[in-house]
Order: sequence, then C-alpha cells, then structure tokens
Amino acid sequence: MPKGSCLCGQITYSVSGPLRPVIACHCQQCRKSSGHHVAATSAARGDVEVMGDVTWYTSSPTARRGFCGTCGSQLFWDGAGQNLSISAGSFDGDTGLRLAGHIFCADKGDYYEISDGLPCADAEDPMLTTQVP
Repeated sequence: MPKGSCLCGQITYSVSGPLRPVIACHCQQCRKSSGHHVAATSAARGDVEVMGDVTWYTSSPTARRGFCGTCGSQLFWDGAGQNLSISAGSFDGDTGLRLAGHIFCADKGDYYEISDGLPCADAEDPMLTTQVP
C-alpha cells in the first residue's frame, strides 16, 4: 500500500487502490504554488486515507490545494471528478509510477523545455488525467 507524508511528518496518507500515472502540470497556479511545474498522480477519493490536519486553499472556483500548515508541503489537488490528485514527490519510497505526459504546456515557464517525448497538451486533457490502470 503506497504511503506518503509531508516534510515534517505531521500529515501522512495511504492509498489502498490503483494510482494514475504521473502527469506534469505546467499551469500558472501549479508553477506559483510549487516554484516549478507539479508532478502528480491521483487515486479514487475513497482509496485515500489522510491522517493529520490538512490546510486547504481554494485556488479557483473549481479546485482547492491541500498542504501542511507547518512545513508548507504541497500534498493534494482537489477538483471536480472522482479522484484526488497527490503530489508524486510526497510518497515514501518507490511507487513504480512513471511520468506519462504534460498538461497546460501553453502556460509553461520560459526557462525550461519539455523534451522527454511524452504527450503534451496545451490545456487540460482528460485523456491524460483520468487514466487509471
């Protein structure tokens, strides 16, 4: 069962179901909230058990971001749909997940290139963000 936490360990989580491949989001909100693009997987909400007090920030009319109020670790993105997005870097140990594509590439920073050959979408792409094995 994959498990993860924030940097200080006050928030932990476990996932009992399948995880979506990792998708990199290059939108302006993700870049501003993380300092770069965000790499996240997702799982069905009912498969994610969170222990600790997540601080939620409503970042748009349709989504909120969950982070640790003590260390500031960005852990979750919660929008419409059945899944909860989970920051890929917050897992403890290996996950076996791989990066599968990029979304909001039209908004990416000018200081880097996306050159891995994976699918790139200029905006949201449900074909990338809803795939679960």
